[in-house]
Amino acid sequence: MADKHALNIVKMKKMKADGVPLSMLTAYDYPSALLAEEAGIDLILVGDSLGNVVLGYDTTLPVTIEDMVYHTRSVTRGARNTFIVADMPFMTYHGGIDETLRSVRRLMQEGRAHAVKMEGGVEICSTVSAVVSAGVPVLGHIGLTPQSVNMIGGYRIQGKDAKDAQRLMDEAKALEAAGVFGIVLELVTEEVAEAISKAVSIPTIGIGAGRYCDGQVLVFHDLLRYASPYRDKRFVKTYADVGTLIREGISSYVQEVKERSFPAESHVFNADEHVLDSLYGAAGKGEE
Repeated sequence: MADKHALNIVKMKKMKADGVPLSMLTAYDYPSALLAEEAGIDLILVGDSLGNVVLGYDTTLPVTIEDMVYHTRSVTRGARNTFIVADMPFMTYHGGIDETLRSVRRLMQEGRAHAVKMEGGVEICSTVSAVVSAGVPVLGHIGLTPQSVNMIGGYRIQGKDAKDAQRLMDEAKALEAAGVFGIVLELVTEEVAEAISKAVSIPTIGIGAGRYCDGQVLVFHDLLRYASPYRDKRFVKTYADVGTLIREGISSYVQEVKERSFPAESHVFNADEHVLDSLYGAAGKGEE
């Protein structure tokens, strides 16, 4: 979209105030980012979910800062007019602040991201404050936090009882005070997500968190059912089944190659007849 201009964190906060939802999508490479921008997406998240989705890991934990820089750089080349957030991978923001800022610098300078995302609540607020003070926008992420999946006992819905709901509310308010420009709420009960969205002045972006967040985010490959085998998820809506189209297309290609129906005459390039003379000689050609 040639006339598209990237959002900024001030505009996003105003969109919340005006009741205008934010659309966010993950992307991990140049063509995906280009298509997302052409479709009018508001924000792109280069998520460490790339570990599961495109690198073949069972969790996000093996994803490195090098992986994130590489994929963020690919995305920013494809979506030059879209606000792009890059995930801070596992254990890159839980040590000293100098180590954290080195990783942030790489995502911003080498990856060309506009912001970074960090998972966690109260325990990361001092780190968030330091990164924001360095001039880098930070997107928070609470609820199901995949980097902590081994601590929270798997992929479970968050906020199902009063104690857990209060914990999530406290974390959201602490992150807002620390300076995040928004918060991703993942696999949070709808009632708790709505209460948090009303309690904070910054946008909330839900994934499996119901209808009342200030925006929604889905994984590119989930939205398009671009996987094999694909595992259905209750909080995901399939908008196109490109996985089936891709598989069928490749299958047809294989069959036509085996049948020698591809390439057909329309796919070939013909040389001038004198070229054959130079290759075989007129006598050789005649002998054939």
